Amino acid sequence: MQKLIPGAALGVALCAVSTALYAQSTNIDTLEKIRQTRTITIGNREAARPFSFLNEQKQPVGYSIDLCLKAVDQIKKDLKLPDLKVQYVTVSGAERIPKLLDGSIDLECGSTTNTKARQEKVEFSYTIFVAGMKLLTRTNSGVASHTSLAGKPVALSKGTTSEKLFTQLRDSEISTMKLMQFPNNVDAIKALESGTVAAFPQDDVLLSGLLSTRPDASRYTLVGDYLSVEPYAIMMRKGDERLQAEVDKALKQIYASGEINGIYERWFNTDTLKLPMSRLLRDSIMRPSKEPGIARVLGYSL
Repeated sequence: MQKLIPGAALGVALCAVSTALYAQSTNIDTLEKIRQTRTITIGNREAARPFSFLNEQKQPVGYSIDLCLKAVDQIKKDLKLPDLKVQYVTVSGAERIPKLLDGSIDLECGSTTNTKARQEKVEFSYTIFVAGMKLLTRTNSGVASHTSLAGKPVALSKGTTSEKLFTQLRDSEISTMKLMQFPNNVDAIKALESGTVAAFPQDDVLLSGLLSTRPDASRYTLVGDYLSVEPYAIMMRKGDERLQAEVDKALKQIYASGEINGIYERWFNTDTLKLPMSRLLRDSIMRPSKEPGIARVLGYSL
């Protein structure tokens, strides 16, 4: 029994390695990695104002960043790591899920909508904001809603729910709508500014955030009905249950204590942006949930 033939010994070894690798891949424990490295990596956005953007000093700031840093404080406390270091990695809309899945970031703190399709790949925290998709056009453009976009060019920001929804609309109803893809919201609004496109569909709060920094904001207007309900959340790897519990614990405490109100006011009641807290967000704070977003246009999915 002690003299296994080489082939059998190799088979046992390979089986053990395979089992270990499978366990490692299916039982994600970012908290243990954080404990060992004393570092947590946050994925931030470059220009998702006021949720996650780079300030004049090129530092990540915003509403979502503040909430993620509250979660980091919770992790510091529970893991007894007062010197826990935070690293940032700036990600685009198209990069955020791949960067999360390959381990480049541990938390994605931006303006990401919780959708059923994304739930198949990643985990979400409790809802931190509720937005809705609208159309941004130039004032007096003649565009009143998505139904008036036949034959017109439309800007889409890559990797967003608006890209998915308008692709579905083009493929099924408005076949002459000309969709133009841009790497981010900033480039998309530049296309609208230049007249390259007639409209830019995106979440209302992100569009308001973009306009809040522009001296020519009066040249643009939000039109049409809301095309979706978009609950934003902090994103984590699927199966990362311990990290998810820490993030949700921090959010519940912020919501229950009322601290969320001060954080909200800091970013949504400014000299350039005045956005009262919506009823949907207040409901999400009173009763934390993880309900996915919905499209309000003929049953299309997000």
